[in-house]
Amino acid sequence: MTNRAKSEARSQNAEGRSGGLDTRIQYLKGIGPKRAALFAKVGVETVGQLLFHVPVRYIDRSKTLPIRHIRPGDEVTVFGKVVTAGERRMRNFRKMVACVVGDSSGMVEAIWFNRPDLAERFEAGQELMLSGKVTEYRGKQFVNPSFEILEPGGEFSRANAIIPVYPLTEGLSVWTIRRAVSAALEKYGDLVAESLSREIRQHYSFPDVMAALEAIHFPTDVRSAERGRSRLAYEELFYFELVLALRRRQNALEKKGSSLSGTGRLTGAFRQALAFRLTAGQERVVAEIVKDMAEERCMNRLLQGDVGSGKTVVALYAMLVACESGAQAAMMAPTEILASQHYAGWAKKLDSIGVSARLLTGSTRPAERREILSGLVSGAVQMIFGTHALIEEGVKFARLGLVVVDEQHRFGVLQRAALLSKGLNPDFLVMTATPIPRTLTLTLYGDLDVSLLKEKPEGRIPPVTRIVTEEKRARVYEYIEQQLAKGEQAFVVCPLIEESEKLDLASATKTFNEVCRAFPARRAGLVHGRMKPEDRDKVMERLRNRELDILVSTTVIEVGVDVPGASIMLIEHPERFGLAQLHQLRGRIGRAGQRSICILVTNPQAAESSERLAFFASTTDGFALAEKDMETRGPGEILGTRQHGLPDLRVADLSRDRALLDDARKDAFRLIEIDPELTRIENERVRKTLLSRYRGRARLSRVG
Repeated sequence: MTNRAKSEARSQNAEGRSGGLDTRIQYLKGIGPKRAALFAKVGVETVGQLLFHVPVRYIDRSKTLPIRHIRPGDEVTVFGKVVTAGERRMRNFRKMVACVVGDSSGMVEAIWFNRPDLAERFEAGQELMLSGKVTEYRGKQFVNPSFEILEPGGEFSRANAIIPVYPLTEGLSVWTIRRAVSAALEKYGDLVAESLSREIRQHYSFPDVMAALEAIHFPTDVRSAERGRSRLAYEELFYFELVLALRRRQNALEKKGSSLSGTGRLTGAFRQALAFRLTAGQERVVAEIVKDMAEERCMNRLLQGDVGSGKTVVALYAMLVACESGAQAAMMAPTEILASQHYAGWAKKLDSIGVSARLLTGSTRPAERREILSGLVSGAVQMIFGTHALIEEGVKFARLGLVVVDEQHRFGVLQRAALLSKGLNPDFLVMTATPIPRTLTLTLYGDLDVSLLKEKPEGRIPPVTRIVTEEKRARVYEYIEQQLAKGEQAFVVCPLIEESEKLDLASATKTFNEVCRAFPARRAGLVHGRMKPEDRDKVMERLRNRELDILVSTTVIEVGVDVPGASIMLIEHPERFGLAQLHQLRGRIGRAGQRSICILVTNPQAAESSERLAFFASTTDGFALAEKDMETRGPGEILGTRQHGLPDLRVADLSRDRALLDDARKDAFRLIEIDPELTRIENERVRKTLLSRYRGRARLSRVG
């Protein structure tokens, strides 16, 4: 069908589309409630979401190899017919599903572990597409390949040389998605509005929006499909960057009643009380922050530092500047362990220089809480450390001048906004110890000024990382015992709390019992996220006081935990962690300047993670690890929470679209500079699209 004929058909179908692109897909021809439920599992519930459910990659059938030509180590796609298929029991009594596929040139076996659901899926004579890495074991084979059963005589089974591969779920096939997309384009395609100007499309040689959708779902070649995807990805990034540009402009226009100019009275005494000198990096960042706080506009700054770079000292310095100016300062941390540690680590020094500081958490006793709240209202409490307890309704300040949020991505937008609202346009400093790739920094914090701390304090020796397999565990335990005998302390980190029948992973409770048996003369403790905060704090305090030799833990110790005596860390199943998370865990040892070692006990069968772990062992540069992590796991996995503030991107991929992001950011910020309110006639379309996509976001402009 020609484009003109399709357009006419869509016009004829205009009736009965009152829901527009928000129409539920169950009303599309051939979908219905059952298939709609499958689509919902991959995030598709409306016609609009379906049209922008883009393929993750494409398979060019014209370039697939005959089976006889594939070689071990190749990443390939083959097509053939099922010769035999069935379930097979292995020597260890576990089961696998095996399927032999053949074409005119030869045969190859495909096997799947832990997939009993596939036992009835394959039948002799089916045409099958297999994609994956070729291995060799008694002949060539695929292990856990992706696959697609091609429908015999189906309208799409041989229609295109280019086959899109979509995010799928069990029961949902490529062909079902393509039929649904075809029906959606036919009936609703003309409702997709063009949102990019002709100038932008011409500048980047982008197709219009309808041509882009046709190209990504029904490509004639891979190049046109990629052009279509790039256009839609740019559009998403452009509008998100417009929001950041507007936020940044709004931040610049906001005025405070007075600037926070330090006198040096407290900061000078603080410097003298320190047992070390600030690094050159800390001095640079302190200067940036002090300059910001002295200005009338509100400071909105991100302090991003690698593990052990000394962010907390910089934040304390900024809080003292606020106190010198007669204002109060608050630091909010995501856990009681971290908030308590911040307070305990600095309370004596702050008291020695005449600063009244307190700690407020969910565990604070009622009488003490009332005393603290009274001190905040009167101004007697100058500095407060705490958790979510700081944003509760009853917490009021005399004059809150600076808000510091530590590990801010662990808080929701509204939580950060609630703390800011307790002051009259207070300065805002957000901190993260998780190094963030430049692409994510531009996306998440493009409206903030950014300070980077990469330098480590003098005398800090980087930990050594060793990768060992399970059979060497006895030797590892022997080495740990030797170090414990010298007075060192150790962490043992596990990915789970309790044993799981579905996942063959070491649990913290099981490992704790094993550690107690392996080190009978040593004192061991256990902490995990299901413990009451006060119980966790007691265990951590015992560890800091050297009343424990070994701590078995889940990732609750990932951020901020400071145990100077710990120099050994053993991590179980490191393949289950991201590189950024492993880097945070490794940062818990060697903090007193002693030599330290991080031991990764890996599963020999987790071959796909070996390269990633080898890269981790080769560097202690958190920013390099973050970039690698984003390439392999994606941005959401790096930040590890659904409250991370990432834009809702259906097309753009922050890992691969870095150049597009740079272009979109440049264009968006230039547009706001030229037309700050988007009131020009030529920008009317942009303004309408922005309001429809991001309505209400401006009210949260200062908190990401």
